[in-house]
Amino acid sequence: MGRRICKIFLGILLALAVAAAAYVIYMQVQYYRIDDFTRLPVENPQQEQMETGTAYRIMTYNIGFGAYSDDYSFFMDMGEMKDGTKTTGKHGRALSKEAVLADTAGSLELFKQQEADFIFAQEVDEKADRSYHVNQREILTEGLPGYGSVFANNFHSAYLFYPFHEPHGAVEAGMLTFSKYQITENIRRQFPVSSAFITKFTDLDRCFLMSRLPVKGGRELVLIQVHLSAYDKGGTIRAKQLALLNQVFAEEREKGNYVIAGGDFNHDIAGSIDTFPSEQKIPGWVYQLSEDDLAEGFHFVKAENAGETPTCRGADIPYEKGVTYTVIVDGFIISDNIEASARNIDGEFRYSDHNPVVMEFTLK
Repeated sequence: MGRRICKIFLGILLALAVAAAAYVIYMQVQYYRIDDFTRLPVENPQQEQMETGTAYRIMTYNIGFGAYSDDYSFFMDMGEMKDGTKTTGKHGRALSKEAVLADTAGSLELFKQQEADFIFAQEVDEKADRSYHVNQREILTEGLPGYGSVFANNFHSAYLFYPFHEPHGAVEAGMLTFSKYQITENIRRQFPVSSAFITKFTDLDRCFLMSRLPVKGGRELVLIQVHLSAYDKGGTIRAKQLALLNQVFAEEREKGNYVIAGGDFNHDIAGSIDTFPSEQKIPGWVYQLSEDDLAEGFHFVKAENAGETPTCRGADIPYEKGVTYTVIVDGFIISDNIEASARNIDGEFRYSDHNPVVMEFTLK
């Protein structure tokens, strides 16, 4: 009887090992990266051209795939309370389809309220298990009919069977750029990413989206939407991503073009690492960027209310003001031929783990 039980046990172990090996092979076969310099089309293209001396408004907002209501925590986020208690997020997907629909509708309303000429939206799911197959790209484009839109896929994964209690699943997601003005070209540039075995499956196919808009008089406005890496121990990958951005900045400045880069930088971009009250320690993922890190002629537009309103919260615990760690990682970089001012919008993290940022700008 003991020998029989041993054989059964070994058989189960062998079956599990074969299943695990097959799953690894499946993930590896499904893995790919989208080509660099991929051209992307504009849906509902607009024809009006921009001009110098006119005030415009641009908004950026990471909508967190409609999952991050204020009571939500994410399994990949970890932190520590000031009393030493370790914290880890719980969920691998949104709480429910109804929650995704409600949060996406809330984010759409925030977009509408600002009446921006241009919008950058990150973590927009097109088809994903984590958001119960709610097509957020469709909801946003239909809800913002007066804009041309461009979608850049930056997360396409096979079925991620982790965390085991609530698998993240398969994902097709990306960034959306909206414009009320004519766009002549969109190029998806590939960012360097980690090649570590696990990370390459769980992190995004990081990229930035360059959109060229003609300006009356001959020059161009180059809009660059970014979403830098977050889970990058030591910050080495993010340093490589910034180096590529700086190279593009320098090239466009040399041409005399106007440049606005914006989105989720996943870095403290406003010296806010310890600005906001919290009962948590500063998380390990928070790295800082300053103007010294940028190409010549470029600077961050620090929001006028940067000391009052953060743009990102830690997702290792549900949000509670004054308890959960918060910081500013969202905003804009501009070239020195643009005048601008910005403001962080306090959405109280109701629909996402981010708050929106709005910038008013004028091309000199």
